[in-house]
Amino acid sequence: MTANDEYILEILESMGLITFEQGREALRLSQEQDKDISDVLEEAEWVTKPEVLKAIASQFGMEVVSLKNVDIPKEVIGSVPPEVARRFRVVPIYRTEGSLTVALSNPFDVDTLDGLRYVLKCNVDGAVAPADEIEDALNHYYAFTADSVDNALQDIREGGADVTVADSGDQLAEGVDMTEADAPIIKLVSLIILEAFRNRASDIHLEPLSKEFRVRYRIDGVLHEVESPPRKLQSAIISRLKIMANMKMSEKRVPQDGRIMVPVMDRQLDLRVSSVPTNHGESIVMRILDKQGLMLGLPQLGFLADDQATFERLVDLADGIILVTGPTGSGKTTTLYACLNQINKPDRKIITVEDPVEYQISGINQVHVRADIGMTFAAALRAILRQAPNIIMIGEIRDIETAEIAVNASLTGHLVFSTLHTNDAPSAVTRLIDIGVKPFLVSSSTQAIMAQRLTRKICKKCRTEYKPSEAELRLLGPAAEQMLAATLYKGQGCNECGMTGYRGRAGLFEILQINEEIRHMIYEQISSAELRKRARELGMRTLREDGLRKVLNGMTTLEEVLRVTMGDSN
Repeated sequence: MTANDEYILEILESMGLITFEQGREALRLSQEQDKDISDVLEEAEWVTKPEVLKAIASQFGMEVVSLKNVDIPKEVIGSVPPEVARRFRVVPIYRTEGSLTVALSNPFDVDTLDGLRYVLKCNVDGAVAPADEIEDALNHYYAFTADSVDNALQDIREGGADVTVADSGDQLAEGVDMTEADAPIIKLVSLIILEAFRNRASDIHLEPLSKEFRVRYRIDGVLHEVESPPRKLQSAIISRLKIMANMKMSEKRVPQDGRIMVPVMDRQLDLRVSSVPTNHGESIVMRILDKQGLMLGLPQLGFLADDQATFERLVDLADGIILVTGPTGSGKTTTLYACLNQINKPDRKIITVEDPVEYQISGINQVHVRADIGMTFAAALRAILRQAPNIIMIGEIRDIETAEIAVNASLTGHLVFSTLHTNDAPSAVTRLIDIGVKPFLVSSSTQAIMAQRLTRKICKKCRTEYKPSEAELRLLGPAAEQMLAATLYKGQGCNECGMTGYRGRAGLFEILQINEEIRHMIYEQISSAELRKRARELGMRTLREDGLRKVLNGMTTLEEVLRVTMGDSN
């Protein structure tokens, strides 16, 4: 709770937008859940964020502006240098003779306007815009352009000299520091990371091939090739990254793992780095762990209303096991963290066992597995059960020892979340039995199993209607008739989505709730095919069926659903 929160509530109460009692309740929830007061008010459906923003702005004599679908002239953007705009988190929107108006998200921060007046040597007025729109505008207008890497490469080419990187005895600066622009390789590596972040990439792949050194970004789950450095720079770039990740420079024969902490645009990115020796040199993959990007709630995962209500009820259960299944990269970790965010309250003790701990969550005890010193999943689980937790999250059930401890914990009053690598929800039952868990323990401990995939969402800026192709309709089978009668959408491609027609991703879900009939089938070791058939008869929607609902909802395209899901056998 802050003085600003109290003032915001006083403004809203004086304008009749909320009652005094609602204001006190909002303060309590904000403090308990560690959430912004406007988020609490909107979630309670008392007042929306735009209404809160408008009310606050009116008290400061400012207008509320939207930066979406607005093209700010270059000369206006040029009136505030990039480093100033990023430091103060403002976007210039228009100027008149002798005066400049900037959009900012926090009108309470009077020092921002005073600081801008001093730095820019002109009169600066403020307007209020949502924080996410300001962030998007900063990335759009002040991000490094696509030819930044080209320019860095050109600098290296024109330099003519061979580029080398110091060995491990001469450590270069940790992280990415753009002030070191005089070092071409440092600048090039910095720009590769920065452009990956600007393009919303989840991974950076640097792959040595026979005739080239290829760089690719994984954006919304799909790899895109970008301008690749010359093959002669391969060794220098890899050396630079290994120094940053604290890897052994002299070791090139075995895989290595490391981490790089990178400050980018007032955000702290955590890059998990993996190197693998190949026949043409070391291949590097950097997974970008954006701490701010992961802290989602269940509504942001892509659930439709009925599935969200079902899953919210499941995560509020007192005990049992809830499993999330799917292949690598299907969003299982994001879902688990969203569950923990949902139930993270002061009256509950939550402990996680992870390999590794990717994101730190306030209020949760997180244990890092280290098999090299005997701190395995099983060893960690035995220890944390003596810590009297209410809720346990296990990164992955990999062996019988971990599975049995998880089952026993769920049967003694703990709620356990974990993941498995299976293609659908019913197959998770077979997988647990194959690991060695007794069927009666699986049936009695498991509360629900959810399989998931990630599908790209249609870009809102360039969404347009279209008719499905004959090939798509043939793959749909019985559902084709419904699709022909509906209005379907796809993205045409624009600057906002990088001409792909997609921006962002959402989940497709298959939720198997374990009722008494399903428990009995598990105990009897009925095949997963029969289990799946009966679950569908009881109302379970498959991944393909959930995907088609989201096609009809305008969230994604038929092409995407067909790409990431398998057909259902009827």
